[in-house]
Amino acid sequence: MVFLANCQLQEPKKLHGINYLENRENLLLINKSNKNDVINLLGSPHSISINDENKWFYFERMITRGKLHKLGRNVLKKNNILEIEFNKYGILANKKLYTKDDMRKVRISKKQTENTVRQKSFIDTFLSSVKQKMYGQRQRKNK
Repeated sequence: MVFLANCQLQEPKKLHGINYLENRENLLLINKSNKNDVINLLGSPHSISINDENKWFYFERMITRGKLHKLGRNVLKKNNILEIEFNKYGILANKKLYTKDDMRKVRISKKQTENTVRQKSFIDTFLSSVKQKMYGQRQRKNK
């Protein structure tokens, strides 16, 4: 008789969002499904666009443990985002499923914007320079 300790038949998964989003997305028909159909199938949207209340987003994320070459670290297995757009009558006008492979194609801008709200005033910069000079003199005296 052989006993196997710490063996699992299924790999451990951490799920976030809607399971099987790809399969459920196929059930939504453009120009036929409406907002109520989407809510019945997927539930309330995880996120609604700031600029357009007719653009909804649903997420599916699955993380699992890596194999031996990953040393048991968490590995992103699925990362799907479903973007749904409705027309002004609430009928499904467009849908797009973004997968983990699409994430690799996204290019992030290297440009940085200046934050004018968080810039220091003249008094703040003056006081910080005085403070630096004070601490600089204190360090020289301690040496």
